[in-house]
Amino acid sequence: MTTSTYTVTGMTCEHCVGAVKEEVGRIPGVTEVAIDLPTGQVTVTSDGPVGTEDVRAKVDEAGYELAS
Repeated sequence: MTTSTYTVTGMTCEHCVGAVKEEVGRIPGVTEVAIDLPTGQVTVTSDGPVGTEDVRAKVDEAGYELAS
């Protein structure tokens, strides 16, 4: 198991959280996506390493931005 934490900007409500969880959860190997809305912290648990660019693409697809 691998766990990585990212910061996502632009999320303001539970709908935002759901959209990001759904998109990031589609990355092959991802087993869990946990989001702390107040801080924008997104914790991704996966079977193996997940590329930051893969996460960035899915967050973008959901309509939000991965902080640099």
